[in-house]
Amino acid sequence: QVQLVESGGGLVQAGGSLRLSCAVSGRTFSSYLFAWFRHTPGKEREFIAAIAWSGGSAYYGDAVKGRFTISRDNAKNTMYLQMNSLKPEDTAVYYCAARQVFVQSYDIWGQGTQVTVSS
Repeated sequence: QVQLVESGGGLVQAGGSLRLSCAVSGRTFSSYLFAWFRHTPGKEREFIAAIAWSGGSAYYGDAVKGRFTISRDNAKNTMYLQMNSLKPEDTAVYYCAARQVFVQSYDIWGQGTQVTVSS
């Protein structure tokens, strides 16, 4: 079973940057897709970005295109989310998630990490 542990959240001023990490462990995950989501109380969970562990294109939600970058380091078994030009509306708990390519929805989740952007 794949396990995910996020880190890197914190408090940052608007316009600043943060990099989130998601440590991946468990069985081989070359057939997995990995993604970042975020959630703010009172709102629906929002898709941020996704990437296949085996490589290929990355996909982004409209709210973060051009500001956030998803990447993975296979040697370190870690996925990253580089967040630039942060806005107060980016404040949320950020989760990494995973699913096998033939599974319809993401079914493996990390515990989340809080990101707070002050104005």
